[in-house]
Amino acid sequence: MLIFEKIRIKMAQLPPNIQGIIWMGLAGFIFASFMAIVRHVGTSLNPVQVAFLRYSLGLVFMLPFFLQLTLVDIRSARLSLHATRGVIHSIGVMCWFYAMSRIPIADVTAIGFTGPVFATIGAALFLSEKVRIRRILAVLIGLLGATIILRPGFAEIELGALLMLVAAPVFAASDLLSKVLTRKESPPALVAYLSVFVTLVIMVPALYVWKWPTLNEWAWMFLTAGLATIGHLCMIKGVKVAELSALQPIKFLQLFWAALIGFFVFSEAPAIWTWLGSAVIIGSATYIAHRESVAKK
Repeated sequence: MLIFEKIRIKMAQLPPNIQGIIWMGLAGFIFASFMAIVRHVGTSLNPVQVAFLRYSLGLVFMLPFFLQLTLVDIRSARLSLHATRGVIHSIGVMCWFYAMSRIPIADVTAIGFTGPVFATIGAALFLSEKVRIRRILAVLIGLLGATIILRPGFAEIELGALLMLVAAPVFAASDLLSKVLTRKESPPALVAYLSVFVTLVIMVPALYVWKWPTLNEWAWMFLTAGLATIGHLCMIKGVKVAELSALQPIKFLQLFWAALIGFFVFSEAPAIWTWLGSAVIIGSATYIAHRESVAKK
């Protein structure tokens, strides 16, 4: 955390958008590295157990967020909503970890980019946000990109890919609930309660498939929890200081890192359909981010 603080102080001298681009680019690389470790550990441990270890060990790294909680945060906490978000997020986490252990890292990353598409749909359905024709077209194009990657009817769709396609809208639903919660609660409270509830929910299926990790696997899981925490801190910092439209293209740099790591570490060469579908999804999500920026102005 000390290194993180030193980097933050030095970067504070740069223009806000440049700061945000650097933070988001760093977050993308960290997340891609995190995914590689999950893929590695997922070959010897059940993905559900890996997910549980990531969140339970992550509680140690979340201690600063717990210390930021005030009496107001505790008294005003809408525990039913936090619990609902925790259950929903847990489903997405288990789907994501299973997909991560079964299909190429680049495919997981690309399908995950449909998140803003599903978030737009959810905002219209549940938050009564107005979605005009251009954004509707962008949503449909984004879904087309996912279809290009999966190619239903032309190629056998793996279970991992289907579960990743389930995880994307599930995470979008979790994000929508967080938006509702932020109206009356602080960001540290959201982070803290989510970590606790996800850990409790995943603990039940994790105990059912439990296999005692080796010392080497414990080390990998501690590293995974640390990287996930640092990656989220970088992402939050980037979103806080920069405009969303400036960050969107850099966010998709994670696909490049994922493909690079997948190729050199796991000998995974992304299919041409993955690149084509990714380009369509990226274009759609970028346009959605642009429309959100224009709407806010």
